[in-house]
Amino acid sequence: MKFLDANVFIYAYYKPKRELNQKERQMKESAKNIVAEISEGKEEVATTVVHLSEVAKILKHGMPINELNRFILDLFMLDNVKIYDVTKKAYFAATELGEELKVDPNDALAVEIMRANAIQGIYSFDSDFEKIGGSRESRSFREAITATHDQLCVFLSFPFSFFLSFLQSDHRFKGF
Repeated sequence: MKFLDANVFIYAYYKPKRELNQKERQMKESAKNIVAEISEGKEEVATTVVHLSEVAKILKHGMPINELNRFILDLFMLDNVKIYDVTKKAYFAATELGEELKVDPNDALAVEIMRANAIQGIYSFDSDFEKIGGSRESRSFREAITATHDQLCVFLSFPFSFFLSFLQSDHRFKGF
């Protein structure tokens, strides 16, 4: 199982008003491939209600509301998609972690959900995840990008020991 960041859905479904450059088109195509694999049940992923809210906030500007609602409801029905609830306490803790890691609260929340649930990889176009453990070439990460997801979508595999050593002694994160 991998964590699925909001930006994968946004790249897959958002219809920009301007023409995309080549890199953006490739990212969009890569995101569509990931979403297709999820829809077909080929890929198990996890996300949070916070990340789905992020998706809805952006997609409502380019997708009819009835389609957006159906899209979100369909995600809840997929057996291969785990959607985690987030408490006020958990989001507060993620915000504090974000300060430490120098990433936004939602990225820190993804890290904490991954740690708490032994999820060792993430699909994201967000380079902030590289900052957490170093560069893509760092030993803290193993880049595992398949041909179908071309190299613009970062799938990083995190050794679980990295999370444990980084966060284990911090009691703020209990209760997920």
